[in-house]
Amino acid sequence: MIRFGVIGYGYWGPNIVRNLHGIEGATMAAICDSSVGAQRRAKQMYPGVHVTGDCQELLKSPNIDAIAVITPVWTHFELAKTALLNGKHVFVEKPFTSTSAQALELIELAEQRNLQIMVDHTFLFTGAVKKIHQLVNDNTLGKLYYYDSTRVNLGLFQHDVNVLWDLAPHDLAIVDYLIGDRADAIVATGESHLNGLPDVAYMTIYFPDNVIAHINVNWLSPVKVRTTLIGGEKKMVVWNDLEADEKIKIYDRGVQMSSKEGVYNLLVSYRSGDMWAPKIEATEALKAELTYFTQCIMSGETPFNNGMAGLRVVRMLEAAEESLKSKGEAVYA
Repeated sequence: MIRFGVIGYGYWGPNIVRNLHGIEGATMAAICDSSVGAQRRAKQMYPGVHVTGDCQELLKSPNIDAIAVITPVWTHFELAKTALLNGKHVFVEKPFTSTSAQALELIELAEQRNLQIMVDHTFLFTGAVKKIHQLVNDNTLGKLYYYDSTRVNLGLFQHDVNVLWDLAPHDLAIVDYLIGDRADAIVATGESHLNGLPDVAYMTIYFPDNVIAHINVNWLSPVKVRTTLIGGEKKMVVWNDLEADEKIKIYDRGVQMSSKEGVYNLLVSYRSGDMWAPKIEATEALKAELTYFTQCIMSGETPFNNGMAGLRVVRMLEAAEESLKSKGEAVYA
């Protein structure tokens, strides 16, 4: 059994603990949170689990094999580093770290000590993203053209990171997973309206082979929207994550161009075929992710959402931050 300790029992921590309780091969050993109220809630929900306000108890305990770091991003590095130095595998909430230098140090430390790092890119384990990944891999969509995402809502305002660092990691992890190429350049624009941190932002990522991604994130939207368009040469996808059924719709639509006598005689033809909604897995993504992490620890397999995947997302966020500060100047990889 892999014995887990969870640091952070605020917004996301209770979901981590709940899922770890139901996973074969895993057991909850301890929960830590500095808030007395959070400790009280954890004790009520899990009377058989040790609850403390001192994270060092978990980080140094010989009775814990893996630590889940579910705390603000600025705390990730020190907590994860201490866990690794004490011989523990690490599961870290997104984004992985505050800087790419921190991420690299953690990756090297884990390799030296033969320990696993997994970054909580939960969306990669949803039925929707798994299906889209399959469509990309089996060439159903054909050559990818673009990824266009709108991820907006009213709040939750963060006080330590801007809207890009809060919401964009979801889409950056998905883009990294689907496209599988390093970005050539990144452009980001945005503005601050309330607490001094950008709360509305737009990010454009240029990839090799004319693939482009655009991400719109916003804490000031009157409605919650989670819609992604993915365009390919053969098929196109609309993914609405707020739909209860038919989250993914695949359209047999596209544009073809041909030329008989040079550029001045280009012929444009449109293809408009069927639309269908494939069946997707209904398993809770976080449970699937934590099950996979437990299996990776036991088998020694390197997870695909490992420290390197987290590093790639952090590097894109750093580039976007740099571009944001210069009002949209392109930052090249």
